[in-house]
Amino acid sequence: MSNSIKFPEGFLWGGATSAGQYEGGADEDGCGLSHMDYIRYLPRKEGMYHLVLNITPEMFEDYKAHDAAHDPEYYFPFRKGVDFYHHYKEDIALFGEMGFKTFRMSIKWSRLFPTGREEKPLTEGVEFYHNVFRELHKYGIEPLVTMTHYDIPATLTESINGWENPEMVALWTHFAKFLIDEYKDEVTYWLTFNEINMAANSSYLGGGMLVEKSGKKPLTCVHQAFHHMLVASAIVTKYAHDTAPQCKIGNMIARLHNYAYTCQPADELATMQANQLNLFFEDVMARGRYPQTMLNYYRDNDVVLDWYPDYERILQEGTVDFLSFSYYFTGVISDDPDKREPRGIFVRKLKNPYLKHSDWGWATDPTGLRITLNELYDRYQKPLFIVENGLGAHDKLETDGTVHDAYRIDYLRQHIEAIRDAIGDGVPVMGYTPWGCIDLVSMGDAQMSKRYGFIYVDADDEGNGTYNRYRKDSFYWYKKVIATNGEDLS
Repeated sequence: MSNSIKFPEGFLWGGATSAGQYEGGADEDGCGLSHMDYIRYLPRKEGMYHLVLNITPEMFEDYKAHDAAHDPEYYFPFRKGVDFYHHYKEDIALFGEMGFKTFRMSIKWSRLFPTGREEKPLTEGVEFYHNVFRELHKYGIEPLVTMTHYDIPATLTESINGWENPEMVALWTHFAKFLIDEYKDEVTYWLTFNEINMAANSSYLGGGMLVEKSGKKPLTCVHQAFHHMLVASAIVTKYAHDTAPQCKIGNMIARLHNYAYTCQPADELATMQANQLNLFFEDVMARGRYPQTMLNYYRDNDVVLDWYPDYERILQEGTVDFLSFSYYFTGVISDDPDKREPRGIFVRKLKNPYLKHSDWGWATDPTGLRITLNELYDRYQKPLFIVENGLGAHDKLETDGTVHDAYRIDYLRQHIEAIRDAIGDGVPVMGYTPWGCIDLVSMGDAQMSKRYGFIYVDADDEGNGTYNRYRKDSFYWYKKVIATNGEDLS
């Protein structure tokens, strides 16, 4: 694609974080614990990603007991994050220095409603987010707010098994409607849920559930949770449209585009079905109805849902204004019994031989981003927003306070070029917010070692360090990219 293609005026360059991984301050000003605050750090081993995030009832009770006993061997990193709670002015100044047009963040539900059941929120929590929004606007940065980025009050995991329970719809919509009412004059762009499809890969993380407690088949439990989340999102989207029409509401999925491992028709069919499962969430939130492919999937896998009352009307009336997604890598699908993997998993073991892979096994595929943008726009005809993308890597802080991360610059350059090419294809792209624009606790292994940011935070996997902030080489590069609206990627 020719370099004559330009990013549109007003393109929203920025960066992305989440309260659960970044904010910290979990024990301050009345804040309640979220279910993420019971995810323990464990040194990484092969397959540790799944052990850390897929918490069993036994693990949950063990973690609670050792937490109550203040066992120093049990470290819960999401409670500390990288302490945005106390560093927000410093961090936002750094974002302003880079020239951010937008900053993606999320609200910690239990900072406002500690148990999720309170009628009125904590004043301290409400004011904290007002302060953050005011600070962002001081630098001309538009907040892009995810209402819930995984974390729910831990009490709701314990008492009703999270999103499996239909009671969550009323509890969450009470919280989310408060956000619209309170902050609608400070926040234009909202996402209801982060990576709403993630419960398929980690039911604890994505749904706040312990599936062994549900009494249902795991697949039924997970899709019951999805149903409740989709209904809740639609209710709040309609509420925002009715009460705050200046606000724009988007959805957010982890986009998992897949290629067929070979050109055998069986591999192509399996790939099509895997991609349909990923797009199911977009279908419901953009089109307002369950696609027949998903109803067939339920039939074929003996998934029987308790449908929420009047859900069809609710979904139809609560479609989103734009679509957003995370994009990190692509996968390959084989129907060969020796290579076949469960449909819908996040990180696949089968590798694409044409792509390079990171230390965490994630394939670098900028062309896949261009394909994704074109496919999503062809299918839905709604504006698109890439709200997560980036390279997790081992960064080294030099003695002079510098970090030389040319590998990250190269990764981001390739993906920004792919976005520009998709814009040239005719795709309306609203903005780009690379993930972990400042180092934070990585979700996969609850660790600091996997860093994404333009800003280095001096903290290790056990929470030790000064928590001082340092500009990486990529900080200055991204500043130049923003200043030239994507024209200078050198």
